[in-house]
Amino acid sequence: MSGVVKKKYCVDGVWRESQTKTWMPVTDSSTGEVIAEVPCCTAQEVESAIASAQAAFPAWSQKSLSARTQMLFKWRMVLMEHLEELTLLCSKELGKTLDEARGDVLKAIEPTEFACSLPSVIQGSAALQVTTGFDTASYRMPLGVVAGIVPFNFPAMIPWGWMVPLAIAAGNTVVLKAASLTPLTSMRILELFYEEGGFPAGVVNLVTCSRNEAEIFLNDPRVKAVTFVGTTGVGKHIYSVASANGKRVQAQCEAKNHALVLEDADLESATNAIINSTYGCAGMRCMALPVVVVQESIADQFVALLTQKAKALKVGCAYDPQTKLGPVVSAAHQKKVCDWIEKGVDEGAQLVLDGRGIKVPGYENGYFVGPTIFDHVKSGMSVGDREIFGPVTLIKRVRTFEEGLALMNGNPFANGSVIFTQSGYY
Repeated sequence: MSGVVKKKYCVDGVWRESQTKTWMPVTDSSTGEVIAEVPCCTAQEVESAIASAQAAFPAWSQKSLSARTQMLFKWRMVLMEHLEELTLLCSKELGKTLDEARGDVLKAIEPTEFACSLPSVIQGSAALQVTTGFDTASYRMPLGVVAGIVPFNFPAMIPWGWMVPLAIAAGNTVVLKAASLTPLTSMRILELFYEEGGFPAGVVNLVTCSRNEAEIFLNDPRVKAVTFVGTTGVGKHIYSVASANGKRVQAQCEAKNHALVLEDADLESATNAIINSTYGCAGMRCMALPVVVVQESIADQFVALLTQKAKALKVGCAYDPQTKLGPVVSAAHQKKVCDWIEKGVDEGAQLVLDGRGIKVPGYENGYFVGPTIFDHVKSGMSVGDREIFGPVTLIKRVRTFEEGLALMNGNPFANGSVIFTQSGYY
């Protein structure tokens, strides 16, 4: 690993050498090769990023809203010009196929476009003579420093789509904690942000660190808002601590989305949609569709057709244009998904298709998990109730629409659901 690049962190628009003694490897998920190391930034380095954002806030927030959105309009063009470069980088460090990685970057560009419309979106309100001799007016004001704590699974869309564009368009400044597993895409975008976007120093800063240092964001009074995407346990902690300290908090957490396939559904269409939703991004997204509730009368036919289509997916190197299912993000995540598969077997679910142990010629050290299907998943089986975040489908059988609806509504995760039917009644 002597030739591996040690990355820096960014404060005041300058990439700085970290004084940390702890470095975190970033791998090519298709090969298992370490392609970079990022610093576990020290508490002092995280605090310097907050100080930079705070120092940049007065001038940035006083810049006119139209001037800020004009810069974002130019920034959108920079992202488009580097679309393919960012696509390949995202594909390598995360394991998304090229189409999925390109979509990740495009989904960063879309909110940037929306942020350009903020002059008409964040207008205040006014009322004359609300009581005799009194008028009222309300204004939307920038908050200050916003901390963005980023998950590994969308290294372009979440930090550079959901977090940065709207925050800075509204006049705030940002400190990003990039995901240590997949920081390279976000780092490259930040390089472009300053080099070609022309933004003032300190408007966006970036660190990589552990949970211990990230705790600073929740307690530091200079941070006025925290936005987080990730696991439920961490999200609850962030929400409780940061909100108790008077901060605005967004915490978007885990999911276990359900589909309901009724006996009148077009099974060809339904299975195509489910294959795409379940196995897209190797199941590593909160809007994946891991649980399919199927009416008993067509369940055997449905499972057979789904299994046939899943077996036909080409599993391979993420940046091979022919690949339809790439690797998961890391060796640890691969083990976690495989442990869940073993858990499903232990709990008594019927393993119809086993994706463990799959090998891709030429990429034997990649973090691959093939399409996996469980049938006869019963209520109370943890494999059917908790988020796996991998290419695993869980089939739950029901007799009626009402039973299926009750099962779906009993799911503690309220993220997304879909019903496949040709009946207008349902």
